[in-house]
Amino acid sequence: MLKLFEVSGFKNFKDKIKLDFSDVRDYKFSSDCITRNLLSKVVIYGKNSIGKSNFGLAIFDVVSHLSSNNITPGLYEYYLNANSLNDYAEFHYIFQFDKQEVDYTYRKDNKQILIYERVSIDGTMLFEYDYKKNKGNIDGLKQIAPTLNWAFKDVDSILKYVINNTILDDEHPLRRMMRYVSNMLWFRSLDENRYIGYKNKSNDYLDFIFEPKVLLEFESFLHKAGLQDDLIVKKDIDGVKRLYFKTDTPLPFFKVASSGTKALYTFFYWYKTCSEVSLMFIDEFDAYYHYELSETIVSLLEKMIGTQVILTSHNTNLLTNRIMRPDCFFILTKDKLTSLVNATDRELREGHNLEKLYISGEFNG
Repeated sequence: MLKLFEVSGFKNFKDKIKLDFSDVRDYKFSSDCITRNLLSKVVIYGKNSIGKSNFGLAIFDVVSHLSSNNITPGLYEYYLNANSLNDYAEFHYIFQFDKQEVDYTYRKDNKQILIYERVSIDGTMLFEYDYKKNKGNIDGLKQIAPTLNWAFKDVDSILKYVINNTILDDEHPLRRMMRYVSNMLWFRSLDENRYIGYKNKSNDYLDFIFEPKVLLEFESFLHKAGLQDDLIVKKDIDGVKRLYFKTDTPLPFFKVASSGTKALYTFFYWYKTCSEVSLMFIDEFDAYYHYELSETIVSLLEKMIGTQVILTSHNTNLLTNRIMRPDCFFILTKDKLTSLVNATDRELREGHNLEKLYISGEFNG
């Protein structure tokens, strides 16, 4: 699991912004939000254009050079912070697997090319390499892969090179880190299928619903969301199967459905097809949803055992201890990302009305 993430010099973030998943408090409620003593379900609030979406892109930058999974074009334009004194963005991850930790730091330039990498396991450095100077310390790597070719010409990431060309046990922390990164998923809950990670392609986006059992489940999901229309799949005159609303004259789902209904389809698609996801980041997850539906979706995500989930939202109705806990709600400002428990001197308890406190400015300090 991801224990810590820090970023600086990337898009909105001139200075370091940090999310510490190990900052868990001793609450006795909403235990589904905690896994192995790390935060596993998080909601991030913040004003428009403050960087909530970009924070998700920052976390998922690692996917671009450690995996071959999809990255929707255009998401990483204007890569570096315009006011940064450095000519690079720096990303820092700490992964925790049982009692072992992998500490990974890297830097990329304005062309998103890797210019620096450093990896340590349990405090012992494996390697540190400066790609601009073409030199570094790789002594730790030579101990775990003594026969590997250490000529790094045309190698875009030493870490990826080592993992792909070294026989390591499946439970080795580097293998586990690679599996974690490969199974990360970012998507927007909008009427489009823009995503990062988890899959190389999503060719089944339109037709996974054709399975009768899945169709019935999606229909039930829509009914719970307040849409009473039934659904059918029928083959058109061009021989292609398509999803329709079951009306007297069937209506094509993707042509007549509202933006909110299409967003529900996108959510349902990923919810049903990403059973092994390690970290799910849903940007603007409830942009089109009624507050009760937002709560329903959060309750579904909380049942994804072992999956870390980060949501961005403006919906203050979710700010309740009935759904999560004060250490799982975060506020992003220009300079920092702060959990509610760290944004006030008040000792937050289960009986507190978090939404009322938020609206009254309790967490502005």
